[in-house]
Amino acid sequence: MSRTIIITGGAGFIGSHVVRLFVTKYPEYTIINLDALTYAGNLENLRDIENAPNYIFEKVNILDTAELERVFKQYNPDGVIHLAAESHVDRSILSPLDFVYTNVIGTVNLLNAAKQQWSTTLNPSTPNNSTLNRFYHVSTDEVYGALGETGFFTEETKYDPHSPYSASKASSDHFVRAYHDTFDLPVVITNCSNNYGPYHFPEKLIPLFINNIITKKPLPVYGDGQYTRDWLFVKDHAVAIDLVFHKGKNGDTYNIGGFNEWKNIDLVKLLCKLMDEKLGNAAGTSEALITYVKDRPGHDRRYAIDASKINKELGWKPSVTFEEGLAQTIDWYLENTEWLKHVTSGEYQQYYGEQYANRG
Repeated sequence: MSRTIIITGGAGFIGSHVVRLFVTKYPEYTIINLDALTYAGNLENLRDIENAPNYIFEKVNILDTAELERVFKQYNPDGVIHLAAESHVDRSILSPLDFVYTNVIGTVNLLNAAKQQWSTTLNPSTPNNSTLNRFYHVSTDEVYGALGETGFFTEETKYDPHSPYSASKASSDHFVRAYHDTFDLPVVITNCSNNYGPYHFPEKLIPLFINNIITKKPLPVYGDGQYTRDWLFVKDHAVAIDLVFHKGKNGDTYNIGGFNEWKNIDLVKLLCKLMDEKLGNAAGTSEALITYVKDRPGHDRRYAIDASKINKELGWKPSVTFEEGLAQTIDWYLENTEWLKHVTSGEYQQYYGEQYANRG
């Protein structure tokens, strides 16, 4: 079956893995990568498939409604996988409005474009359970707030966001559900835990610390380091997105987690140990770089996802242990130091910015 799917944020970390998976797994599909190429959007992430016959890149900001209308009319997509977002909590504390514009307004712009394009197939009086059209919104476990020492987030957990980032994602989730309830737009939502893996922009914990160890810079650990997160290998996440897009039930939410809780300080110490082994350092060399820093405002103590629904209904589960995934991630960064140099210096933005300077 031939399909045309727009993947927003496809040049970003998770998005590039989803684009690669769909382009290679479904040669009969046309995949439109729609990305504004902001600081974390990097077409170097997709060099291996950029010349594939079923892949098209469109440099478009989801705040530009005219360009969105053009793209939807030009390609007539039957599916949207929406990953484009501002996603770094620290940046949201410094500039909340950027997160409101991109994550909330941008999502509503996409919902409107999809509703307009699929208007002839939408019937509010008749439940639409087909996957002929589908708007898939990728969200985060941070919308649920914080957990105590026990328990897990489920699809029924009440929303309780604590940062501007998580508040913006919670708002976008609500808009997606509202468009399903009001206009019968066929939607699915997933809320995932912390992703890690290749092509991760080095502002997040794991790639930042890998880069800092390579360059012998301090490893800044917030507060007492006892914050707990569930970690999900990005390639496993892409597989889950594939399953939910094709087989998920319209109007439903699916939590995607790694069944893999780690306290930050324990993760950092494991990372230091593996990096010392791979770099040939004396034991403890990297751990000596750990520096405890002032905690950030609104820092949630613990996240943990119950991913049993997607496991039972769609058969998804992680394919690697955290230790295996972390080792693969470290190997990738050590083998791709040129990529790391480019993204930390911004060189890739200049290169690709010139290529697409006149594309909107």
